[in-house]
Amino acid sequence: MSNNRRDFIKKIGTSTGAGLLAAFPIASIAKTINSNEMDEIIADDKPFTISILQTTDVHCQVHPHDELFWENDKAVFRKTGGYAHLATYLQKERKKNTNTFLIDTGDMFQGSELSVKTTGKAMVPILNALGYDLYLPGNWEVIYYKKAMQTLLGSLNAPKVCANMYHDLGEGKKGELIFPPYHIWNIKGVKIGFIGYTDPLVPIRQSPNYSKGITYTKPEENLAHYIDVLRNQEQCAYVLILAHLGLSQQIHLANLEECEGVDYILGGDTHERVRKPIECKYAKVVEPGAFGSFVGKLTLTIQNGKVIKDEYELDEVTADKHKPSVAITDLIKSNEKPFAEDIYKIAGYSTIPLYRYFVVENPIDTMILDALKWKVPEVDVVLSNGFRFCPPRTTPDHTGNIPITDGFIFDMLPVDSTVRTGKVTGLQIKEWLEKELNNVFAKNASERFGGWVIKFKGMHVSFNAFGEKGKRVQEVMIGDAVLDLKKAYSICACERDGDPSDMLCRMKGVANAKNTQHTLHSVLKAYLKENSPVTPTPPMNAKILDAPQTLLTQVTGVDYKFH
Repeated sequence: MSNNRRDFIKKIGTSTGAGLLAAFPIASIAKTINSNEMDEIIADDKPFTISILQTTDVHCQVHPHDELFWENDKAVFRKTGGYAHLATYLQKERKKNTNTFLIDTGDMFQGSELSVKTTGKAMVPILNALGYDLYLPGNWEVIYYKKAMQTLLGSLNAPKVCANMYHDLGEGKKGELIFPPYHIWNIKGVKIGFIGYTDPLVPIRQSPNYSKGITYTKPEENLAHYIDVLRNQEQCAYVLILAHLGLSQQIHLANLEECEGVDYILGGDTHERVRKPIECKYAKVVEPGAFGSFVGKLTLTIQNGKVIKDEYELDEVTADKHKPSVAITDLIKSNEKPFAEDIYKIAGYSTIPLYRYFVVENPIDTMILDALKWKVPEVDVVLSNGFRFCPPRTTPDHTGNIPITDGFIFDMLPVDSTVRTGKVTGLQIKEWLEKELNNVFAKNASERFGGWVIKFKGMHVSFNAFGEKGKRVQEVMIGDAVLDLKKAYSICACERDGDPSDMLCRMKGVANAKNTQHTLHSVLKAYLKENSPVTPTPPMNAKILDAPQTLLTQVTGVDYKFH
């Protein structure tokens, strides 16, 4: 078929096709197009479907793993994920519908010992083998600094999009975008547009030096412009935002006027499992969990160049239902071989399941805090950041206890930070707690960070999660005494690369701040060697007064439950 005729046929299938057919009767068209081509034109009038598949926040979890589900008000565990099992799922989906487009919306290169030991390089051949069509950088793509991020993403075969990451020229000036702002999928003459946005709070949430050389802007600064480009200039039939902002921020964005013209936000970052699209003022919002345990599947029905129907489902990548791909299994084994001895070395045992899903307290964080307090007993309070990454570990081995490998320590703590101590007043602690709680539970979704409640030991805090800003904390006890706002207390946390010397766990103005000779990994390994098996039952150091202790999400006010 000639290029002119092919282009003509594509135009017939777009939203302008009806006007063309009205201007040029079928009989006239038939004189210039043969019967086979005419059959193709007529077939374009029939509805067809396309599938957009999304993974996000896999965090380099290349193997099947235990996964937590909240069913009937209790934790239930099933084996899910693994890139080899995901490959089989994808093969089945592509066989069912050849019009399939696969995207990943970030955090591809951080989260495991294999990724750390190879600075992310071991993930590249695996991702390329899976045949992704488009990528968005997440908040952790900067883990190995800007140049490495560019090299890693540049090594992936598929295009990348991000409309709010710029080269930093210094002195408050931003240069060009690091990645193209949008991508268009042209399928049977119908254009589907994708705009990408990652979290502009990366320099605050992550260690500041990770993103040095990058300027981030808020999505609303240029979103309306790119929607106009895709809708009016490129004539896209459907526009989607690929986002790594966190579910609260994505809902906030979908309710802003700047989002008018967007159909869906395919989100990431907070590992939320949206099974039913959240209907917002201007767009629908979804997020497909984490660790390769799930794939979000958006099915669009198209007729005469228009999307006439959308359906969404969250597919669980259950290990026993999807046999592993032999090719991907071999590739993973090959990449792991030089590091396998370390990855699978057992550092200790737990008597209870280890997970990190609840907003307030979890066994994994309890174990880390117990280890820090054991190593630095002289401090009043030990602190640990509020993360959700790290899949659960619940399966006992021949000992009857749950093994904790060196690899799992990297899953829990991908960054082996130096342990740092200092002194702060009770007033500093009180103000810091209020700020941290607002980061999680702010009434205005635009103020929420992606992480959960900060973790601590040596201190007991009662609070109202959904109380007034600055007045959430109801009681603070350090040891057996009520917090004295004027007293100086010793604290311990980890150093963040690029933070000021007087900052600890985002607490400013820390006195006598200094690094110890310990790192998080060395502390945890020594603690497990001495105390294994451990039973890190959350002690309710943080007591939530206006919600269940088993709170699983910070999202409120919409039809959504994490399960």
